[in-house]
Amino acid sequence: MVTNKSIALFLFFVFVTLYISYWASKRTRTRAEFYSAGGKISGFQNGMAIAGDFMSAASFLGITGLMYSFGYDGLIFAAGAVVGWPLMMILFAERLHNLGTYNFSDVLALRLEETRARLSASTSSIVIVILYLIAQMVGAGKLIELLFGLPYEYALAIVAALSITYVSVGGMLATTWVQIIKAGLLLLAVAIMAFLVLYQFDFDFAQLFTVAATRHAKGDAILMPGGLFKDQVQVVTILVSMAFGTLGLPHILMRLFTVPDTRESLKSAFFASGIISLFFVFLVIIGFGSIALLLAQPELFTDNGTIIGGPNMVPIHLAGIVGGDWLIGFVSAVAFATILAVVSGLLVAGSAAVSHDIYARIVHTGTSNREKELRITRITTISLGIISILLGKAFQHHNVAAIAALPMVVAASTNFPVLILALYWRNLTTRGAIMGAAAGLVSSVVLIVIGPGVWQKIFGFPEALFPYDYPGLFTVPVAFVTCWIISTTDRSARAEQDRCGYAELVVKAESD
Repeated sequence: MVTNKSIALFLFFVFVTLYISYWASKRTRTRAEFYSAGGKISGFQNGMAIAGDFMSAASFLGITGLMYSFGYDGLIFAAGAVVGWPLMMILFAERLHNLGTYNFSDVLALRLEETRARLSASTSSIVIVILYLIAQMVGAGKLIELLFGLPYEYALAIVAALSITYVSVGGMLATTWVQIIKAGLLLLAVAIMAFLVLYQFDFDFAQLFTVAATRHAKGDAILMPGGLFKDQVQVVTILVSMAFGTLGLPHILMRLFTVPDTRESLKSAFFASGIISLFFVFLVIIGFGSIALLLAQPELFTDNGTIIGGPNMVPIHLAGIVGGDWLIGFVSAVAFATILAVVSGLLVAGSAAVSHDIYARIVHTGTSNREKELRITRITTISLGIISILLGKAFQHHNVAAIAALPMVVAASTNFPVLILALYWRNLTTRGAIMGAAAGLVSSVVLIVIGPGVWQKIFGFPEALFPYDYPGLFTVPVAFVTCWIISTTDRSARAEQDRCGYAELVVKAESD
C-alpha cells in the first residue's frame, strides 16, 4: 500500500517542520519568546494553533477509528469537546490573558498564595501532560510502523526525538508555527478526503449511510446510539470530561498568552471554535465513509479479520482507497506533523510547569538565572520525552481517542474547578483551592486506574473495581464541593487576604 511517493512526501513535511524549528531558534532569545512566543501571534494565527493542538492524533485517527468500529457512538468524544471551545471564549479568554504571563499558574499566583498555588497547578499540569502524551505517542508509533515497517518501539523514539528537538531549539514560537501550518494542512486533508468519499456516492449522504449500514456487522445499529456505550451514565460522564477538560488543558491555556491583547485572545477562541467544529463535520463523513469503502477491500485485512495496523490506521487506508499513493503520503505526513506539533506543545507546557513555576518562582522566588532556567526546561523536555516512550509502549493496543479522554478527566477535575472559582468566586481561599485540586486529582487518577481501561486492559484483572473509564461526572463535583467546604470554613489570615484581593483582581481581569 505504501510507496516511495508516500514516503517522500512524508519526509518532506518532516524536513519542513525541522526548518521551522531552526528558523524559530534565531528568534527565541528571552523567556517570554520561549514560553509564549513573545505575545506576538495574531488572533487568527493563534486560533489555528489552538485548533491544531486539539485536532490531534486522538481526534483524526482515534475518532475515525471509533466510528469505523462502532458508528454513531464514536462521535460522543467529539461532541463534548465542541461544547468546550465556546465556553473557553466566554469564561477564560479575556480574564486569563489580562492576568497571566506564560501559563495559568500565573493567574492563580495573583489570586492566591503564590508558592502553594504554583506547586498545585504545576503538579496537575505535569500529570495531564504525561497522560495526554500517551495518545499522541501511540498514534505516531502506529503510523510510522505502518508507513515504514519499523518496529513500534523505534517509531516512539523517533517521535520523541523530533518533538524534543522542536521544543529545545525553537520553544513556543516553533511549536506555534508548526501548529498553524499543520492545522491548515490537516483541515485541507480531511476536506479532500470528505469530498472524495462523497464523490464515491454521488454526494448523496443517504446513500453513504445506507451502504455503511449494509456492510457493517452491526447493520443499522451503527446509525444509532448504543453501539459502544449502552450505559447512559458512561455517555454523560464522557461528555462532562471532554467539555470541562478542554477548559483545563495546560497546553491549550498557554496559548491564550501568545497574543498581544484581549481582543486577539477572544478572536483566538472564536476561530478555534469554528475550525474545530468544521473539522468534526468532515470526520463524520470520513468515519462512515471508512465503513462503506474499507469493508469492501479484503486486501486491507489480516487473516483473523482485523484491519492492518488496527482501527487507529483507518484514515490512512481510506486515503489510499479514495486518493491513491499521493493522498496516503499527504495524509500520513499531515497526521504525523499533527502528532509532532501536539507533543511539542505538551512538552512546552510540562517543561514550563517545572522550570517556570517550580524552579524559577518557587525555588528561587523570581530571582533565577535565565540560562539555568532554560537548561532545566530542556532537561525536563527530554525527561518527559522518555516517559512518553515508556507509556506509549504500555498503551500501544488502545484506541488513541479513548486514551486521550483520560487526561481530559484529570484536567476537568483539577485545573478547571480551581481556575473558574479563582476568576469568578470571591470566597475561594488558597487552602480551599489546594484541597479541591488535590481531591480532584487523587479521585480522578484513582478511579481511572481502577476502571475498566486500566484495571482490566492494562493490569489484566478479570473485573474492574469502578465501572466507568472516564469518571469526570463524579470527580468534577468532588473538586468543586471540596473547594467550597474548605474555603467557606477557612478562617485563617491568608483566607481573609484571598477574599479581600478578589475585587482588585476582577478590575484587572476585565481591563483591556
